Amino acid sequence: MKHMIRWLCIMFALIVLFTCAFSAPVGALSFECDVEQYSDSLLMINLDTDMEVYAKEADTKRYPSSLTKIMTYIVAAEYFDDFDTKIPIKQTCIDSVLEQGLSCTGVDWYVGDSLTVENLLYALMLPTGDDAAMVLADHIGEGNIQTFVDKMNKKAEELGCSDTHFTNPFGAHDENHYTTARDLFKITKYAMGQPLFSKICNTSTYYAKENDDVPFITSNWLIDPARGGDYYYVYATGVKNATSPQAGRCLVSTAVYDGYSYMCIALHAPYDEKKEENEQYCMIEAANMFRWAFLNLSFVTPVTKDTPVCEQKIDHAWDTKSILLVPQTDCNVILPQGYSEGDVKITPDSTDPVSAPIKKGDIITTATVYYKNEPFTQINLVSNDDVGVSPILYTTDAIRGVLTSPWFLIAVGLVVILFIIYVSVSSSYAKKRKRDHKKTKIK
Repeated sequence: MKHMIRWLCIMFALIVLFTCAFSAPVGALSFECDVEQYSDSLLMINLDTDMEVYAKEADTKRYPSSLTKIMTYIVAAEYFDDFDTKIPIKQTCIDSVLEQGLSCTGVDWYVGDSLTVENLLYALMLPTGDDAAMVLADHIGEGNIQTFVDKMNKKAEELGCSDTHFTNPFGAHDENHYTTARDLFKITKYAMGQPLFSKICNTSTYYAKENDDVPFITSNWLIDPARGGDYYYVYATGVKNATSPQAGRCLVSTAVYDGYSYMCIALHAPYDEKKEENEQYCMIEAANMFRWAFLNLSFVTPVTKDTPVCEQKIDHAWDTKSILLVPQTDCNVILPQGYSEGDVKITPDSTDPVSAPIKKGDIITTATVYYKNEPFTQINLVSNDDVGVSPILYTTDAIRGVLTSPWFLIAVGLVVILFIIYVSVSSSYAKKRKRDHKKTKIK
């Protein structure tokens, strides 16, 4: 018996693995793109629909370098109720940064003084300050940086980032410090809902105090018209770049044009620290990906809420055997301009019969929408009519269901077995009594 259970468990696990391995994830569609690519991982998502339009090795683990500070921002933003809270700048924090070979980007000028949380968040995101990250982590962790890191990993888990793990709040290289392009989308999309995040990430120059002579300056040249040169992209709106020998060039960027908004995540583009000058390949790549999306993709409605999709078999209805299913809402998606209607197909995810009564608008099942045989979104299918129930059919089916159910058949079998046992025992008992009666007569 134990061997049988073990084999059943193994077979079930294999079936699950097989199903997962060969089922295509909805939303993981990549349109044909002729943009020259430099990054090993690349992900492009329309922020208006959260629909992926291009993905390359989006689930491959990469070192994020200073893109880590997007999560640092989240933890800090959720910790402080008031961004005007002043935090003292301690020499011990600056010394710790320098001892680890990290960089100070201006927060060290304020040792012995204090900066507000808002000041530190600008210093964290614009010049990608390791010193700002250290001060925030030290304060929130009450002197224990690991406490802060634990909060980062807990938040990553809450956001569903299954391939992300942090070991520090700066992005310093560590083999156990990694993420993926798709996880970075989840993290950044969440960060965009935090106070001041989008504003800070779209700021090129910031003075912490009125009398400061030197500002914090963004390292993201896509958004800096004064210093960005050929990298400047007028429609870019953020977010952050990063560089290290192990991570290469990395970038999370957003752009908005003509009512469309996109996020582009590029990881591990070429970078050689021995060269005095290195191309910002991620910035070139992101700008070109945005141009491609804005010029070639558009909102369309291949299926409206009035479009019949299929008929579904219905049981226990008065005078019909099927109902017409339509989308619950209009299906608004991003597709290449000039797409062919034949490229879009809708397939119900279940064809199992449903039971009356049903009201118009009731969700019956879901359907997957395909573009050129690739799944890219899912919609709800609802009934297009009210359907009443037939008591006679319902009762008949209920009785039939009971009579043909395994439990009923088992119960009947048990009754038959008990009856046979009863008859056998009664017969044996009757024979015994008869024998005993004969013996009594003889005596």
